[in-house]
Amino acid sequence: MKFQILVDSSADIDFDYLKNSDIGFGIVPLTIYIGNEEFIDDEKLDTAEMVKKMNACKEKMRSSCPSPESWLEKYEQADYTFVVTMTSKLSGTYNSAVVAQQMAKNKDNIYVFDTKSTSGFMELVVDEIVRLIRENLEFKEIVEKVEEFIKTRHLFFILHRFDNLVANGRMSKFAGFMAKTLVIKPICSASPEGTIDIVHKCIGSLNAYKKLVELMQKRCDNFSDRKLIITHCNNLEDAEKIKELVTPVCNFKEIIIKQMHGLTSFYAQEKGLIICF
Repeated sequence: MKFQILVDSSADIDFDYLKNSDIGFGIVPLTIYIGNEEFIDDEKLDTAEMVKKMNACKEKMRSSCPSPESWLEKYEQADYTFVVTMTSKLSGTYNSAVVAQQMAKNKDNIYVFDTKSTSGFMELVVDEIVRLIRENLEFKEIVEKVEEFIKTRHLFFILHRFDNLVANGRMSKFAGFMAKTLVIKPICSASPEGTIDIVHKCIGSLNAYKKLVELMQKRCDNFSDRKLIITHCNNLEDAEKIKELVTPVCNFKEIIIKQMHGLTSFYAQEKGLIICF
């Protein structure tokens, strides 16, 4: 196999992505710990059951990134490997993949992208890698173009709970306290550095969704070549509402709504929404 693409499980990509393709594809799972239970974020995970246990749990909950060995065993399955990971600012996943790269025999033919983001954003990056491979570009040229592509894409999220982000050090206690105790719905964004920014505070969900569309329009003036991916944790109704609001004003070439996998459900929690374009 000449090319393969690997992602960590926060990407929320369908497990059969690139099925029957000449491009290899693999998902390296993270692990979630809820009390004394371990949940591996792979195709066998019952995310709905995990979320139920998470909602009921009063004990400490955490996640852990894949080991370098988890990546290394996949690196030699192709001549060239592109690795797409969530933001290095909020997870050790990127560093783990890089450590594995340095251990690999074919390390010069492996590149690890720090998307500085997560969820549907990562799928957008993978889509672009596939497009460039299909154009028969060389490995290094693909790397350069994808690094530039990452700078042009955006992620917003709107959550109802911030407990796991705060408890696991992904968000400041003050920001989490403000979001939890005041009657507001914060609209958050991935910063250029890959951290979490609160970009606007709204009263009520509907106002937040309307403001979200305004913020999207400020980030981009032409959506015709972009795909919008909305991922949700048990909140299809509000995901559809955002699609309804955005469709008349942003001419996306495609809008996809999907349920989050385990890792993003763990941090977004019940009713959480992530919007990527």
